[in-house]
Amino acid sequence: MKKIPSYCLLFIFLFITILSNAQTQETVSAEELAKQLANPVADLISVPMQNNFDFGIGPLDGFKYNLNIQPVIPISISDNWNMISRSIIPVISQSDVTGKGNNETGLGDIAQSIYFSPKEAKNGFVWGVGPILLLPTATNDALGLNKWTAGPNALALKIKGQWTYGAIVNHMWSYAGSGINDVNATFFQPFITYASKSGASVTVASENTQSWDNDIFGGFAGIYYSKVVSFGKQKMQLGGGPKVFYGNNPLNADWGIRANVILLFPK
Repeated sequence: MKKIPSYCLLFIFLFITILSNAQTQETVSAEELAKQLANPVADLISVPMQNNFDFGIGPLDGFKYNLNIQPVIPISISDNWNMISRSIIPVISQSDVTGKGNNETGLGDIAQSIYFSPKEAKNGFVWGVGPILLLPTATNDALGLNKWTAGPNALALKIKGQWTYGAIVNHMWSYAGSGINDVNATFFQPFITYASKSGASVTVASENTQSWDNDIFGGFAGIYYSKVVSFGKQKMQLGGGPKVFYGNNPLNADWGIRANVILLFPK
C-alpha cells in the first residue's frame, strides 16, 4: 500500500481540529438543521463540499482526490410543490490510475439532478422524482466519459423522530458523445441517519453502480459523523468518516476517507 500523501494528512488534521473547536449552534436550530440535511429534498439552500480521498485504486495502487461541489437550491413552483436543483461539480486530482507515473488534474463530468417533491410530508414520508443529466465537461479524457447521458432519478425516505432512512436511485443511458464506451448504468444509494438534539448526526450509507453492458458492479459503504456548527454568522455542517470498497470494478479503491463541509443558508 502506498504512503498517504502528506497534504492529505495535513487536511485531515486541520479538519478534525476545526470540527472539535467550532462553536455549536443553539440546540433547537442545530437539531432542525441536522434533520433537514438528512433529507436530500429539504427546503434548505446548501452548498456541500465533499472531499474524497481514495487509496489503492486498481492494479497500480493509485490515488484519487475528488472534491465534489454540490449546490442544492429548492424553488417553490406552487402552493404544494418544490423543485429542487442538485448539482455535482467534481474537481479531480489522481495519480497512477490510468498508468504508472500518470497524473491527471481537472474538472470531471458535471451531474445535474432536478427533483419535484411535495412540500408536505405525509406521516413522515418524503419523495421526489425527476431527470438526471451527466454532462461531458471533463477537461481531461481520463476524468470523464465524454458522453451525453440522461435518465430518470427518484428518492424516497421516512422521517421518524430522530431517524431518517431511505434511498436514491437513478438509471442513465448515453445518447451522444465521442466516448468509446456507451453508458447503461443503475445507481443505488441507501442511507440511514440519526440526528441528535445537539445537532450531531451519524450516517451509514452506501453508493453502488451497476454497469449492465459490461456486467461491472462497484460501490462502497461508509459511516460518517457530522456536526452543525457556526463560524460567526455562517452556519455549516462539518463531518466525515471512512469508506470501504467492494465489487468487481477493476478500478475500485481499497479504502477511502470522506470529509464534508456544508455551507447552510436557512430561510
